[in-house]
Amino acid sequence: MTKVNKWTLGLAAVGLVSLPAAVQAQSTTEKPNQLLTALSSTTISGYVDTSVHWNPGSGNANPAAISFNGPNKQDGFNLNVVNVVLEKPLDESTWSAGYKADLIYGPNAVGFNNSVGSAASDLSIKQAYVALRAPVGNGLDLKLGTWDTIIGYEVFNAGSNPNYTRSWGYTIEPTQHTGLLASYQVNKVVGLSAGVANTWNSGVNTRAAGSESQKTWMGAVTLTAPDSMGFLAGSALYLGIVDGQNTLVGNDATSFYAGATLATPIKGVKLGASFDYAETDDNGAGTVASASSYAAALYASISATEKLSFHFRGEYAKFNSAYATGGILNTGVGSVGGIPEEVLSFTGTIQYDLWANVLSRLEVRWDHAADGRPFGGSVSGTGIPGGADENDAVIVAANLIYKF
Repeated sequence: MTKVNKWTLGLAAVGLVSLPAAVQAQSTTEKPNQLLTALSSTTISGYVDTSVHWNPGSGNANPAAISFNGPNKQDGFNLNVVNVVLEKPLDESTWSAGYKADLIYGPNAVGFNNSVGSAASDLSIKQAYVALRAPVGNGLDLKLGTWDTIIGYEVFNAGSNPNYTRSWGYTIEPTQHTGLLASYQVNKVVGLSAGVANTWNSGVNTRAAGSESQKTWMGAVTLTAPDSMGFLAGSALYLGIVDGQNTLVGNDATSFYAGATLATPIKGVKLGASFDYAETDDNGAGTVASASSYAAALYASISATEKLSFHFRGEYAKFNSAYATGGILNTGVGSVGGIPEEVLSFTGTIQYDLWANVLSRLEVRWDHAADGRPFGGSVSGTGIPGGADENDAVIVAANLIYKF
């Protein structure tokens, strides 16, 4: 009898190696191995995200939307992040169960949803949760662990966004939560989600200060146009709210989000829009004042051929407390000195998928300080250090992502 160790059987279960025909025949007559049975339903996926940045001009302090695209990446070649996902998705059974372990490595992972005491690590757990389905109505889906926030037009994974660089709206949103999330699809048109988490901001197992009952609450509704609406079929409207304590600066934060995608009668053309509004309360210690900020964006995507597409984004953002302690909006998100209070931004992206499994893009982005306060510059009487003192910030970027 041919002997095969359990590690080899496990690799074969996920399709990484092949077993000899004789061994395959034996496996049908022998008692199933518990390890083999468990791994056979697990999928492995992910991506490698790389880029090249050019910031025209010298000493450019271009934040170009702060997150992931700051000065440490300008004028050079970059490894952005490596993503590996192990997942057993929910199936169609009544009492379905699964899990997801979404791991990220590299510069974009530094400080992103890290557990307490590991903010400097370039390894992070983006998501990790147990998924359950209960037989309530059409099926109630539950996630317990750490998971992506329920609001926002754009996400962490660059390849899932229409553009490479992130929007200003993304910078004032929460990103991850640790808690319990429930989702329910009422019908083909209406979808609901609600959750409770430890904090408004990310951080695995981070706790809110004060009362043990201090938690973050959230809810969202999605409306999808049915097939009976003709060319509008598949268009969607999304509304959401997240309210809770931001432990980065110790005050309460509330985020409101509205987003929409719109199908058009023109083949290959899709439009989108998003609006983010966020506010924070005085933390009571006199170190963080009340503030509010908002960002509005319009999107357009055109698929010219099966491989070639064009993506555009125009955005206006106003940060009422851009220079305050803790970063934009006092949230601590993308804290960078010298951000104008008003920004106009335009982004154009060409995507051409020449290689199999590779997303390849060329992008040009222009940000303009609409209030006259320069990017990276000093502001009289604020104590903010000087920098590039530029009212316009430009970034030219090439982005290659291999998905597996």
